[in-house]
Amino acid sequence: MSTQAATASVPYKEKKPFDYTSYMRKGKLPHIWCPGCGHGIVMKSLLRAIHATGIDQDNIAMVSGIGCSSRTPGYLDFNTLHTLHGRAIAYATGLKLAKPKLKVIVTTGDGDALAIGGNHFIHACRRNMDMVILVYNNYIYGMTSGQSSPTTPQNMIATTARYGSIEPTFDTCDLAKAAGATFVARGTAYHCQELEKTLYEAIMHKGMAVVDILDSCPTYYGRFNKFKSASEMMEKIEKDGTISVAQAAKMTPEQLQGKLVRGVIHKAERAEYCEEYEKLMAKAQGK
Repeated sequence: MSTQAATASVPYKEKKPFDYTSYMRKGKLPHIWCPGCGHGIVMKSLLRAIHATGIDQDNIAMVSGIGCSSRTPGYLDFNTLHTLHGRAIAYATGLKLAKPKLKVIVTTGDGDALAIGGNHFIHACRRNMDMVILVYNNYIYGMTSGQSSPTTPQNMIATTARYGSIEPTFDTCDLAKAAGATFVARGTAYHCQELEKTLYEAIMHKGMAVVDILDSCPTYYGRFNKFKSASEMMEKIEKDGTISVAQAAKMTPEQLQGKLVRGVIHKAERAEYCEEYEKLMAKAQGK
């Protein structure tokens, strides 16, 4: 496959089992994620999706900010950039403009992307630059001791919301779609095989692709909110946390109230930013 990923018209085809360690920096292991954390599941789905695209490792760049999810690129053998809190998308924007043939993937968390990095998130979607933003959404700041984030559900406990959060939450997918992203999807750490296919589509899409990934943080969110185990948190995602796009299509607007839809939610075609920038540069140079 060329260095630039093709459009998502290329169907997903699962490849035969492969050696995950061929994509990993073995010297960086063991990882720092807590027992029961869903981030490792998400990373595995991501590697399977990347493997299915056939894109060479040297033609992929992974960028992250600060947080548990942002440790992902440190373990993976791609071009990687570990940046400042909330600034991963800004760094990724510069990288993509400098090296437009790279497939740029940002791994970020709900706090990193939507709180301190919220403005960068909105304008990246607006520009429709060809990159992928993966939001590992575990409803809390995991690395910095469990503060509430923009996705912490109302009435749930965090270190900065000891009697329950009173703030309305962001819906990552609604925000991304409204801001202009041309591919918007949601997956979960529980539905890992489905997530793999969604990530494949996101990587193959030409334009801004945002995937909200519902994940589990048993150390802070789970402990504060009286979950008995990490598996119970995963079971909640499976039983009443999400519904599929196919299920949603059969439901009324009233029945959809309060539900999180899983799968590809929005897909459109629009001029890609880097290509438009090249045209602008040519015009400025009189070509």
